[in-house]
Order: sequence, then structure tokens, then C-alpha cells
Amino acid sequence: MEKTTEKDSYYSNLEQMPVSEILRYINKEDHTVADAVKNAIPQIEKLVAAVTEKMKKNGRLFYIGAGTSGRLGVVDASECPPTFGVPYDRVVGLIAGGDSAIRKAVEFAEDDIEQAWKDLLAHRISEKDVVVGIAASGTTPYVIGGLRKANQYNIVTGCIVCNTGSPVAAEAQYPVEVITGPEFVTGSTRMKAGTAQKLVLNMLSTAVMIQLGRIKGNKMVDMQLTNNKLVDRGTRMVMNYTGLGEQEAEDLLLKYGSVRKAVEVYMQFK
Repeated sequence: MEKTTEKDSYYSNLEQMPVSEILRYINKEDHTVADAVKNAIPQIEKLVAAVTEKMKKNGRLFYIGAGTSGRLGVVDASECPPTFGVPYDRVVGLIAGGDSAIRKAVEFAEDDIEQAWKDLLAHRISEKDVVVGIAASGTTPYVIGGLRKANQYNIVTGCIVCNTGSPVAAEAQYPVEVITGPEFVTGSTRMKAGTAQKLVLNMLSTAVMIQLGRIKGNKMVDMQLTNNKLVDRGTRMVMNYTGLGEQEAEDLLLKYGSVRKAVEVYMQFK
């Protein structure tokens, strides 16, 4: 398999470039990422539908990946509870090498073809769930093994890769292939490929949560009130929905813990 993510950069002698030129060329390459994601929207739509169907029946979404790809999955999973108010076990990010690999690379962890399934079993994975493998190269053994085992146990599988015709995509029932091409620094897939994966993950989790009713209008009515900024935002939302003054709205919000609950209670007793 020819990996476009491993092809030589279009740019040479990077160490001799002025900083302004380095930044302009990186930005030029970054501009191509959104179009690559756009081309994959039909595939993303199918994956969203499959994940939504399972999660509406109390299934869970698992991300599995290594290195940058694994970290991106962990980030997306960790942001779902505070943003959408879902329990922490509804979207789970697993990275080769375990949680310590989020900060420090674990040598050869991605090469263990059996470990992803062991990690999934620790969470009691079942047919109710969905497993999405994330791998820029599309060849990561950790991801291939996890998807293969999931398929054997009739678990819905998807993937996000940045090369065509990859082994990871071949294992996934709902593959998403975002072809980002050569990186500015040859093979550094934390750059364009990583950006593409982050964009797809944003689209996937956001679209699924909207389908699950976790957004009202365009507002995060189930967000967790974990800091003053979010309390202020929630207060304004309650004010907008109810017509209450700022202090009354904030008191109601803090009493019931979410915009949705505060507004529901207010409307019930209005």
C-alpha cells in the first residue's frame, strides 16, 4: 500500500527557510485539509447514522488509536461530558500504551495487535456499542486488531484514516478516508492528518449528540457548570428562555444544575 501521508514534502531545505516562509507554507498546506474533509462527508454521514442508532439504544462509542490519533480520540471523548452532559462512560477514548501514553510515547505499544481488544474487554464491550479506529496511516496494528475482533463479535465498526485502501479501512464497516497528502515535514502526521482527524471527530460527536437531543436550538443546554464562564453562559441562556432577571436566572440554574432542567422547571410552574 502506498501511503500518501509518507510521501516526501513538497518543500525542501526547511532548516534554511525564514520563519515567515515556514509559517506561510504550513498555512498553505492547512488550507487543503477542509476540502479533504468535505470530500469525505458522505462517509462521515453513514458513520454518524450508525453511531446514533446504537447510542439511542444506550450503546457506547469507543475510539481506539495510537500516538496522535489516540490522543485525539481521548480528547474528543473527554470533551463530550462537559459539553453535552452525557455520562463519562458513553464516549470512551482508548490509546495504545494506556493513559500514560497521552503525555509520553510508549515504545512499540501501537504494534501489539491484541492489546486493543483487551482494552475494550476491560470496558465490557458488547454488541450494543460502536468501535471507531483512528489511524492516519491506516496500518496501525493496535487499531487493526481491535476492529477485527469487534467485527468477529458483531460490534459495529468505523474508522478515520488518511490514506486510501488501508488495512484499517478494510476492517471497518463504516470507513472514513480523508486524503490529506504529504505533510509539510515528511511523515509528520500530527500536522495535516491530525487536523483532519480532529475535524472529523468534531463532526462525528457533535452530529451524534444533536441527534440524541443534547442541543436545543443551537445551545449546549446540558453542559456541565464547571467554571464561572460556563455559569455565566448558562445564566444568559436561562434568561433568554424564561425572561427572568440575571440573579433569578443564575439562582435557578445553580439550583437545578443545567440550563435544560432549570428551564423545564420554570416552565412547569410558570
